Parts: sequence; structure tokens; C-alpha cells
Amino acid sequence: MQKPSTRLGSNANDAYALFAYLTFNINLRVLRMKLITNVFAMLVLATMVVQSATKEDLQDQKKRFGYGLGSNYGKLLKENNLDIDLEMFLQGMKDYIKDESLMSDSEIAATTQEVNNVVREQRKVEQERLAAENIEKGKVFLQENMSKEGVKTLSSGLQYKVVHEGSGDIPNASDKVRVHYRGQLLDGKEFDSSYTRGKPASFTVTGVIRGWTEALQLMKVGSKWQLFIPADLAYGEKGNRGIPPNSTLIFDVELLGIDQPAKPKNTTAPITSDIIKVPSAAELKKGAQIEVIKKEEVEAYLEKEKESTDKSEKK
Repeated sequence: MQKPSTRLGSNANDAYALFAYLTFNINLRVLRMKLITNVFAMLVLATMVVQSATKEDLQDQKKRFGYGLGSNYGKLLKENNLDIDLEMFLQGMKDYIKDESLMSDSEIAATTQEVNNVVREQRKVEQERLAAENIEKGKVFLQENMSKEGVKTLSSGLQYKVVHEGSGDIPNASDKVRVHYRGQLLDGKEFDSSYTRGKPASFTVTGVIRGWTEALQLMKVGSKWQLFIPADLAYGEKGNRGIPPNSTLIFDVELLGIDQPAKPKNTTAPITSDIIKVPSAAELKKGAQIEVIKKEEVEAYLEKEKESTDKSEKK
């Protein structure tokens, strides 16, 4: 492009030339401004890269605290799928520290509650979606699985396959058993394993999910079974840690032994005061007296009475 003439005149050509000259200079200034802006942006980005956190920064306590707290908030935001304005997030922290917050404490509390409500609703929607999806996956899996070799289906919907049949006793509902087990979701993800912990688990037969309770009362000690447990015999709509709602579960269960029957709870109330023993009318006629038994002597008294009764019965 040629630079227009700078000669000024009064005719039409001069006017056009003036217009062209001014237009050129304005455009040139715009181009220069854009160039300066782009260079400035590049410098800012370069500075940001230089100032990004490094492992060495974590040696400094102040920087480590800042990075750790920031990461924790980032983790919460990511886990809860919460979309916020990060610039305002940082500004809010800076302003509050400087006592320049745009919100009062009550407004902050109200906003936090609003956030919690949004997160709770999002979780509810997601749980409902997963529950509906998993119940269908479970039905399809169990329907196909029931026709596989060695798989037996009970009236409850529980399915099992005998991997190894033991020869020991079969536990009762009141028994405490010792087992090795591994639990998986339908996609093969392991969510729990006593094998991984390197130690068998012990619990009462009725102290576990319904699918387990039913299976354990069919297994002989020494047996190893594979269980396929429908959601309604497992953790149902609520799910559990690491187990999504309405999940059909697969367990490898090895019944190692029956430890002991579950001990009944002691329902006897503790003695907290003295006891007054009043004789019957017949005993009073014979000269019996009202006795006051001290609370610390009650146990010995009852034991003595029991021994006396046992001797009488033997006679």
C-alpha cells in the first residue's frame, strides 16, 4: 500500500487526500494498538507460566498451605460437578481477608446453603438416573446368567454357583462365621475384599446383606461359592460406599468356619439401690422379719438363694 500524499489543498482532490491521510493514520494506530494488546497478552500468559506452581514451591509452608487448600476446594467442586466463576471465587476470598467483602456473614451463609441445595438436588437427580440404569442392567445380567452352567436360582432371586463343596457344618441364623470374600460390580470393579486385606472377616449370619444371610445358611464350612445378588437383596436404591444405587453384586465367598453362636445381649438391669425383702403372711406368722439387703450384697444373696433352691430340688 502506498502512503497517500500529505499535501493539503482546497479542491476535491485535496479533500479526498486529507480523508485518505486521516483514515490511514487511524487504521495504523488501531493496528499498533492491537499489536501492543497481543504482545501484552502474551507477556501475561508467559508470566502466568513462569509463576505456575512447582514441586519446589511445596517446600515452603505458606505456599503448601495455599496450594493444599486450593486443591481441596477444587476437589470438592469437581466431585460435586459444581460450575462456578473461579475469578469471583478468588475475589471473594481476597475481599473477605481484607474485610472488604461484598456480602455480610448472613448473606454468605445463605449463599452457602443455596450451593448445598443445588449440589443435593444434582446428586438426587444423578442417583435416580443411576438407580434406573443399574436396575435394568441387573435384570438383563441375571436373566442371562441363570442359564449358565452350574448357576442355580432361588425363589428370592438370589443366584449362586458352587465352586467347591465343603463337608463341614451349615451355619444357623444365630451363628458367627469366618469368611474370605471378594465383591465386584457388574463391570468387574472390585469394591471390597478380605483377600486384599490379608485377613478373613467375622460377623453374624444376620449381620450382613440379605443375599449373604440366605446363602450362608445353605453353605457347608469349607465351601466356596460365587454369589450373584440382585439389588433388592443387596444395598438397594441407596447403595453404599463405592457401590452405586440398585447395583447387582457378584461375590466370591469362602466359608472358613463357624466361630461361635451369637451371644444374647444381657438385658438384666444393674442393681443401683438396696432391696427390701418382705416375707409372706405365712412366714411372718412364723416369726420371719423384714430384711434390708444392701445393694453390694445382693449378688451374693441371690447366689446363696440359688444354691439353697438347688439343694432342695435334689432332695
